[in-house]
Amino acid sequence: MIRLVSLGVRLNSTEHCDMIPNYWTEATRHLSLRCPTMATLIAGYPLETLIGRGDAFYTLLRSIVGQQISVKAADTVWGRLEAKVKLLVPAKVARVRDTTLRAVGLSAQKVSYCKNLARFFLEHVPSDGVCDYWGGLSDEVIVKQLTSIKGIGVWTVEMFLIFHLQRPDIYPLQDIGMIKAIEKHFAEGRKLTKTELVSLGERWRPFRSVATWYLWRSLDPVPVVY
Repeated sequence: MIRLVSLGVRLNSTEHCDMIPNYWTEATRHLSLRCPTMATLIAGYPLETLIGRGDAFYTLLRSIVGQQISVKAADTVWGRLEAKVKLLVPAKVARVRDTTLRAVGLSAQKVSYCKNLARFFLEHVPSDGVCDYWGGLSDEVIVKQLTSIKGIGVWTVEMFLIFHLQRPDIYPLQDIGMIKAIEKHFAEGRKLTKTELVSLGERWRPFRSVATWYLWRSLDPVPVVY
């Protein structure tokens, strides 16, 4: 794998380079020392890490596709989308027919969301690739800015923060998969309250993004990628 230190290069969907967080080794050591259960999960996937794709639009678009459906279903729809729309860049998605997007399995609502995202990029995000538009902004500012786009909620922005910006301490409390994994590994399947989930997450600071990735990995046959 290639580790890219800079997040400044914006790539289209045919030019991805895998991006591995430079804090991953430190994070896995920290989590393993702090939490025996997490140590077991980490040991189960010694050669795998979170991977970003180096493309902000790709990450957000894929997050929209994955909203409220399983990882497997999202992968299926995404594969159809990539096959149908050969270049997944804002200008192309903004122009593609709604019926084309519906044909790959997107709901009418998600089609609208994809178009909203494409228009936002065309109108607000520099396309020269010199610097990452969000790189210097805080998590809170990014959440506020992106959730102003209709169809982009807090969960979608959290996926963006984890996979594209690779912020190390994101804890997506709206993520059903993460909650399911926590209840499985830490509560013998018992439903946990938000307060309990928050309390459990405290032991994983400042690397809750990494803990989240391993919780996802423990449930899914393939790594989650956005």
